Amino acid sequence: MTCAYRVISIGTMSAHPLRGEEGMVRTSHATTTLLSIDDRQILVNPSLPPQLLESRLDERASLSLGDITDVFMTSFYPDHRRSLPALTGANWYVSEAERDAMLEFLESEQAGADSHVDQERQSLIEAERELVANTIVAPDHLAGGVDLFPLPGISPGSCGLLLPLPQQTVLICGDAVPTAEHLEQGQILASCWNREQAMESFKEAIEIADVLVLGRDNAMPNPIRARGLLG
Repeated sequence: MTCAYRVISIGTMSAHPLRGEEGMVRTSHATTTLLSIDDRQILVNPSLPPQLLESRLDERASLSLGDITDVFMTSFYPDHRRSLPALTGANWYVSEAERDAMLEFLESEQAGADSHVDQERQSLIEAERELVANTIVAPDHLAGGVDLFPLPGISPGSCGLLLPLPQQTVLICGDAVPTAEHLEQGQILASCWNREQAMESFKEAIEIADVLVLGRDNAMPNPIRARGLLG
């Protein structure tokens, strides 16, 4: 059984605070990664709109959305899953903690929408409920050589994927480590669900991985491990 990974689309932040940006400079999207394992094609964070993602899959892997067998989302935030409705032939996986947190959030939103008789809000909540209902709680071992690696903090159930490859350990870490600048400066996102947990997840990510697929950036070697600073 062989496992190969490839970045399909490099993500970006709407504004990069560590570059001095403020406001909405651009449209945010998460890094999308493809895992190819035997006859499975697992797409992590299908963030771009369907037409753009279809083009990136063709450019990077000669695949289409219809070739994707499984989807995994490191979190269920909307900008991690713009193409999800177009991936009807795939299994949609998310961590149990993230799924439960999303259901709890929608329950509270539903109560507010009902009390104000807000039909537009009710329709949006119903659409989100339908998406969540079609997700599957990801098993600890998503595929051969691919293990879940919980990274809570950015969201309640943020979760990465660990690939213990023969020559190196690769971690698809989502927004737990968003960009090269965050990695180099030991920073986490300012907007996170639990800052203490997010910082612990950041530390765990850099302690375990030789290569990090960053949440809003490319795959890159772990500079801490490369310098031999971790025992």
